[in-house]
Amino acid sequence: MMTRSVRRTRRMLQVTGVSAAALLALSACSSSDSNSAKSGTSAPASSSPKLSGTVTVFAAASLKESFTTLGKEFEKAHPGTKVTFSFGGSDTLAAQITGGAPADVFAAASPKTMKIVTAKGDAVGTPATFVRNQLEIATLPGNPDKVASLKDLTKSSLKVVLCDRTVPCGAAAQKALTASKLKLTPVSYEQDVKSALNKVVLKEADAAVVYKTDVKAAGAKVQGVEFPESADAVNDYPITLLKDAPNAAAAKAFIALVQSAEGRQVLTGAGFLKP
Repeated sequence: MMTRSVRRTRRMLQVTGVSAAALLALSACSSSDSNSAKSGTSAPASSSPKLSGTVTVFAAASLKESFTTLGKEFEKAHPGTKVTFSFGGSDTLAAQITGGAPADVFAAASPKTMKIVTAKGDAVGTPATFVRNQLEIATLPGNPDKVASLKDLTKSSLKVVLCDRTVPCGAAAQKALTASKLKLTPVSYEQDVKSALNKVVLKEADAAVVYKTDVKAAGAKVQGVEFPESADAVNDYPITLLKDAPNAAAAKAFIALVQSAEGRQVLTGAGFLKP
């Protein structure tokens, strides 16, 4: 028969074993809590969904250089994505969008042309102004005709080109001419600002009223002449996500890039004004 002393010793060992197991469990919990505290969470953090696919951007012709740069930046930051652009007159692009053309983002050169899209309910939320642009006269290199003002463009000896009045750059030019009480009959009206500028680049015209950004982008191919009346005809550029965007997630990310400090740097570097 087992002595009382032996039974007491076994009970003490059992209690000690339970206590040790409890201490080990507590230690493990403490270690786990400590690690969770260090990582800032008790469960693995869910990462943002990876962007992929094509983002289709309809944008005013004057945005061509800066948006092309931002498109490359976007693709680099989001491997597996591709940004495709359709540049042109804002009114033409707006008509294409309301006509059902598939696109994710619309960036217009004026609130008036953006309204064509919003009025049809094809935009998501309220379009945001991200930059502004101002007019400038583009002349032949060296300015051989000595153009120094908006009034100089009214000389009958000069071949001058304007954007069509339905296009933002044309509407702005007309606003500046009206404010100056000047009448100008151009040799042609062009459907977008790049087409107007190209007439001077090809020496088919002596001068054109375009945006400062376009003069800057053309470099030595033209010479820019500022005129004070342009301050009364500055265009706001709004951007929006489109209602039936095929790739809404990537489209939102592209718009965020345009509105970011990085995007602003590219745009102001191209000559655009801050909103």
